[in-house]
Amino acid sequence: MGRGLSQLSCEIKILKNKGVKNIVIAAGYATRLGDLTRNFPKPLLKIGENTILGRMLDDIDRISEIDEHIIITNHKFASIFEDWKKNLHYSKPITIVDDGTETNETRLGAVCDLLYAMDKLHIDDDLLVVAADNLLFFSFQEFVNFAKEKQTSCIMCHEQPSIEKLQRTGVVELDANNKVLGMEEKPQVPKSHWAVPPFYIYLKKDLDLVRHSVENGCGKDAPGNLAHYMVEHTTMHAWPMSAGRFDIGSLDTYYEAVEKYGK
Repeated sequence: MGRGLSQLSCEIKILKNKGVKNIVIAAGYATRLGDLTRNFPKPLLKIGENTILGRMLDDIDRISEIDEHIIITNHKFASIFEDWKKNLHYSKPITIVDDGTETNETRLGAVCDLLYAMDKLHIDDDLLVVAADNLLFFSFQEFVNFAKEKQTSCIMCHEQPSIEKLQRTGVVELDANNKVLGMEEKPQVPKSHWAVPPFYIYLKKDLDLVRHSVENGCGKDAPGNLAHYMVEHTTMHAWPMSAGRFDIGSLDTYYEAVEKYGK
């Protein structure tokens, strides 16, 4: 027998419930890029004719389930994002959220930025949460489809053979169905080779956990802190990325990205 009507109905509701909000965490100060980002946000740096963030939104905007892009930035860069937004022609509206901070020392941290935007905009929808400093060689549509299939909040993962690199990131253990069995942040002795990049889907049914995460001990600074917290408090699955990504975390990697992908 095929799937019952109740299961099919559930699949239609999840990730269709008022649409999915694409939340872009872009409130950092990118201090490792020196003068290049001293007064300019890293996500809006150019790679060829497009920006880092623009390349990502070009893909996400085509996903039918997405109904809005919400970009969380800081007060120092908010006006730059607002000016950038004026010349865009995406099919989904873009909302810029200013978290009010002006220095790296007073930053809220990625998790608190997410909570701030959820509270300010009264968000109560399924969420796609992404960091804005990666070039991706796959479509987020695949990730959304995976979450619809699993019916849980989800993280991404990719195989990382380097123990040294695994010691600097989140690492997950999975079962045969890609259910997350456990997650560690920056483990000295990694239990798997599955590294976790900063891309997540949090379903509406799990948002109360998200809202109360920091007050219950979740770390504030990195988006992976929230993923780790959620893994411990609800059922999650991990989508193995179908292709690679390029993380722009330093001046050297930015110029490498321009050379490789900006032609």
